[in-house]
Amino acid sequence: MTACAIEPSADPGNGGVPSAGCSITAEGAYAARLARSGEGGDSWYPERWTLDGPEPYAVPLPGNQPEEPGTEVQPMGDGRVLVHRVAAGRHLFALLYPTGPGTGELPLGAVECPAEATGLRLLPPAPGGERAYALAAGPRSTVLWQVVGGAFGPERVAEVPGRCSGGVWLDRTGRILALDRETGGRTKAVVVDLERGGEVSPLLQIAPDSDDRLLLADPDSGLVLIRSDAPSPGRERLGWGVLGSTLPVRFPECLRLPDCVVTPFAVQPGQVLTPERCAVALRVDGAFGSWVGVWRPADRQVRHLPAPEGWLTGAGLWTPEGELRLPCSTPRSPCGVARLAAPDVPGTGTGGERPEEPGEPGGPADPEEPEDSAPEDSTSGGPGEPGEPGATDTSAAAPAPARPRPVPLQQAPLARLVTK
Repeated sequence: MTACAIEPSADPGNGGVPSAGCSITAEGAYAARLARSGEGGDSWYPERWTLDGPEPYAVPLPGNQPEEPGTEVQPMGDGRVLVHRVAAGRHLFALLYPTGPGTGELPLGAVECPAEATGLRLLPPAPGGERAYALAAGPRSTVLWQVVGGAFGPERVAEVPGRCSGGVWLDRTGRILALDRETGGRTKAVVVDLERGGEVSPLLQIAPDSDDRLLLADPDSGLVLIRSDAPSPGRERLGWGVLGSTLPVRFPECLRLPDCVVTPFAVQPGQVLTPERCAVALRVDGAFGSWVGVWRPADRQVRHLPAPEGWLTGAGLWTPEGELRLPCSTPRSPCGVARLAAPDVPGTGTGGERPEEPGEPGGPADPEEPEDSAPEDSTSGGPGEPGEPGATDTSAAAPAPARPRPVPLQQAPLARLVTK
């Protein structure tokens, strides 16, 4: 049996973010993907990877018939694989597991979406690996479904007004979920509290007329990566901030790569008090293919690295020690992991590279040369708005003329909750 990776493409149901070659559990123990088999590579089957052992290995999980190319698969924390199939307009869910030479299958039930819905897709793996969720976006509202972990099959958890995309977990318990919600022609990040009946609160609004999407978050440090057109109306840019911080969102110039799509896909965990030192892995898609970028908020440059052979594009994870692990599949090595060490933090003097001085290319940002930020008249919805008790007024302290900047993320609702 031979295997090769799916060619990833942009997912319109996920805010246009390119799809990854495989899905990895939040804790990094398992991965799952669709693989091809047969002489012409025209037969698809789910495959589970075990990543937390001495050597990675793959277990094929073919069913009674080949899967459709668009079938979604997701690893669970116990090693089973969730499969999402579509048949006759119904979304069918089942858990697959190895049973000796065969594949066991536990049907979970089905979800029927209204005719006007744009479809249903799985959200990223939830922390803990015991539950799984799916998002069904309609023209006026979006329904959040729990498809694994419920008592009686798929359960309707919440209905969010507006059309939602994205999906980022903001804590280690699987309680707080961030979604990108489109209402009134604008997209803003909101949070859904799953322990309070799906209560929805605004999370981030950099400017009233900007599109602000949350791409990635690290629950340990509070580091978040966003995409917004606030600093450059009509052109989206990558920015970063810290939940609970008094500093504004920043839009580093080094993350602007002409004619390329840059997508963050992994953040180094465990950096509780130093979010600016978290290594961030970037997927860079250009005219000549895809490659890996590594960047830290404390850095002023992106380190570009060639993609390892057979990389399941857009998939990977960091260890707390700063090793980037990228799943790869080639004819010679169908299940492998490339290991890349994160570059040293500029100015620390650690590792083999010479410490960079302020002002050098790639050196730490000069405090007199701030990065781009968003308009100063930006507001954040919900509790903590300027003028309310407990809010921080950043505009009064800015000297004239003030450089435009957004409201700090610490004014976002639930900031203290998700950074505990």
